[in-house]
Amino acid sequence: MTRMNWLRLIGLSGALAVLAGAFGAHGLSGKAAEWARTGAAYQLLHLAVALVVLLGAKGGRPLHKTLAMLVGGGWLFAGTLYAMALGAPHWLGAITPIGGVMLVLGWLALLWNACRL
Repeated sequence: MTRMNWLRLIGLSGALAVLAGAFGAHGLSGKAAEWARTGAAYQLLHLAVALVVLLGAKGGRPLHKTLAMLVGGGWLFAGTLYAMALGAPHWLGAITPIGGVMLVLGWLALLWNACRL
């Protein structure tokens, strides 16, 4: 994926995370609000790191695997929480940790790349 496409995906993801967080804070209550806010917080944090990785990539070459783990993991982790907050079946919560593992792998990929520099 090109640098510009990564920027577009990160921008779209960030906007959706902010909207989900606001909806969780003002439009939902109870466990659903908690899920939406947790998803938004994790997604925004990892998108910020992905953006720093993208903009700081040596020679203008994005670290695609690192970005894919951070952005994709954020989508999977937060997306399942958002879906449950909107009424999807709670068994989706069993998928949420897969996104969490992807986020951890994204951080480890970032560490690996930093050690190689």
